[in-house]
Amino acid sequence: MARPRKFDEQQVLDTARERFWSGGYAATRMEGIAEATGLGKGSLYGAFGGKQERFHRVFDDYCTSVVDAASRQLRGDDADAYARLSAHVYAVAAATAADTARRGCLLAKGAAELAEHDETVAKRARAAIEALQALLEDDIAACQHNGDIAADADPGKLAALVLAVLRGIEALSKAGASEETLTDIARTALAVLPRTAH
Repeated sequence: MARPRKFDEQQVLDTARERFWSGGYAATRMEGIAEATGLGKGSLYGAFGGKQERFHRVFDDYCTSVVDAASRQLRGDDADAYARLSAHVYAVAAATAADTARRGCLLAKGAAELAEHDETVAKRARAAIEALQALLEDDIAACQHNGDIAADADPGKLAALVLAVLRGIEALSKAGASEETLTDIARTALAVLPRTAH
């Protein structure tokens, strides 16, 4: 009979995520994760598989958490849709500016490093981006129902634009853009949406 595991699986995954996030996939070593968690490599392999499998698990969990966070920020009554959209855009800019270590988003980082050669990462990243765009599209459509954004605008195209701006904010932050610059970009992105006169 197999012995029960004597470690916190989520804690091990969190430690692995921090290593992958800070150093990237290629630079992360199994030895480093084993040392950080206090587990032997055999225990790590037995519980999670090899390095690639572990990254896939971490990447999937991270993508899920990003989409879940966006869903909590963007879903709600139509009457509050524009306020939610504005708060979300500014929150992304603020969180990105607060990332003084410039680690960026693990979704973007992992996809940039691995998607070309790892179909599992490519598919998961694509699914996460599509989910984020769908959440933005739903919120923008709610803005239209409430009369805050022009009814004749294409909510899918506007959502794609907002998502591109949010992804661009992260890229600029990693390059050293200031918080003021990122906030100005967020403000401008909201200003170019086709509003209706109230």
